[in-house]
Amino acid sequence: MNNEKKLMIGLEIHCQLNTKSKLFCSCSSDFRNDKPNTHICPICYGLPGTLPALNKKAVIYGIKIGMALNCEIQKKSIFFRKNYYYPDLVKAFQITMGDNPIGTNGYLEIELSDNIHKKINISRIHLEEDPGRLVHVNDKKGNYTLVDYNRSGIPLIEIVTNPDMRSPKEARLFLNKLRLILEYLDVIETEKEGSLRVDANISFDGYNRVEIKNISSYKGVEKALLYEMKRQKDMIERGEHIKRETRHYHEDSGITTEGRSKETAMDYRYFQEPDLPIYFIHDFINDISLPELPDSRCNRIMNQYKISKYYASVLTSNLKLANFYEKISKINTKLSATLLVDILIGELNFRDLNISNILNYENWIIEWINLINNKTITEKSSIIILRYFLDSILSSEKIDTPLQIMNKLNLKKESLESFKDKIIEIVNKNQKAVLDHKLGKKGALNYIVGQIMKETKGKIDPLDINNALLEIINK
Repeated sequence: MNNEKKLMIGLEIHCQLNTKSKLFCSCSSDFRNDKPNTHICPICYGLPGTLPALNKKAVIYGIKIGMALNCEIQKKSIFFRKNYYYPDLVKAFQITMGDNPIGTNGYLEIELSDNIHKKINISRIHLEEDPGRLVHVNDKKGNYTLVDYNRSGIPLIEIVTNPDMRSPKEARLFLNKLRLILEYLDVIETEKEGSLRVDANISFDGYNRVEIKNISSYKGVEKALLYEMKRQKDMIERGEHIKRETRHYHEDSGITTEGRSKETAMDYRYFQEPDLPIYFIHDFINDISLPELPDSRCNRIMNQYKISKYYASVLTSNLKLANFYEKISKINTKLSATLLVDILIGELNFRDLNISNILNYENWIIEWINLINNKTITEKSSIIILRYFLDSILSSEKIDTPLQIMNKLNLKKESLESFKDKIIEIVNKNQKAVLDHKLGKKGALNYIVGQIMKETKGKIDPLDINNALLEIINK
């Protein structure tokens, strides 16, 4: 392209609200571990003569989300029927909010880099019911599709942004920030399958918009947009026509394929749901209070515990991690932040564990930090003890205390005096490094420090070794 066209990305995010029952009936919404078609009733099936009854909790959750996303909460909301046929939509229409959604004209700020923020505008958020689920089967009977209506009627909140994102990376940053806010609001369970699905709209300025449907992961959204951006850019350079269409993203191959022509609002033949009244939702606002949200908590933790913005950002990027830190940080707030962010998270990720796996071991972590804070063990020994603990969790073995592990592995920190002769011996064997140090060569003593660390098996602090080494050389 000679003249670089502006890329425009907008997202439609569908989140399953964490209510006990469905949006318009009393069927349980906790269906994931149960047999197909066991969480259904005449309302789920849309049988003639049935009447929907709105779930008040879902409305309150929707208003909370609207408030957290800086939306203007509407005075009233009206449900409509969105008519289309698809096998998983048993009534052949979906009940959704029309021209009077829960909230409009909101925004969410994302951080592109240090102190560089961008506002992504949100055009509307509204409630609607989830359709059922198609299960595609390939077995001895052949290729066929089954329909499970357990999901039918689960309350969804749909969040629609303006096309304000200019890159797939910005879309991922937006989704990460949104997920975190929803987690803090405690309105969705982000770890559950299908809890968040995304339709991504992408186009270059002046060309037709393409919608990528039902992407089920944050990384998937970025990858799908990267592929589609390149596909459209190549077509524009070749002078080809870009159709207004719906495409599907395939996680395994990382490509999008043609789906169907993109519907317009007229195709859905919207009309007001006759079985539901107008709801004056603005009356709920005075009874709703928001919890501390991620940005506010990050600033508070940074100031209250005197840690850097980086550590506060990482700690508050997960609600469970933030709660855990505030429980175990009293011994030494900076040390606790460093150990969780720089050591614990990496060791958990390496084992495909997460913070949820150690929430019941709060006292273990406190004792572990205490051993480090009191200089009973070195940092190297602390990592060995932590790995022993996490491996015990993985293998379902008995969990020893940090002190028991320290004694079992003989990791207690030792004094320099007990190794002084050995240090002098290692220095005498490495006189070239000593000479390089005296000539001003930076890092010349690192090899000697490493040799001493190896000899002392990590039982002496590297800083103590370095100080002792300089003292011996200077003498």
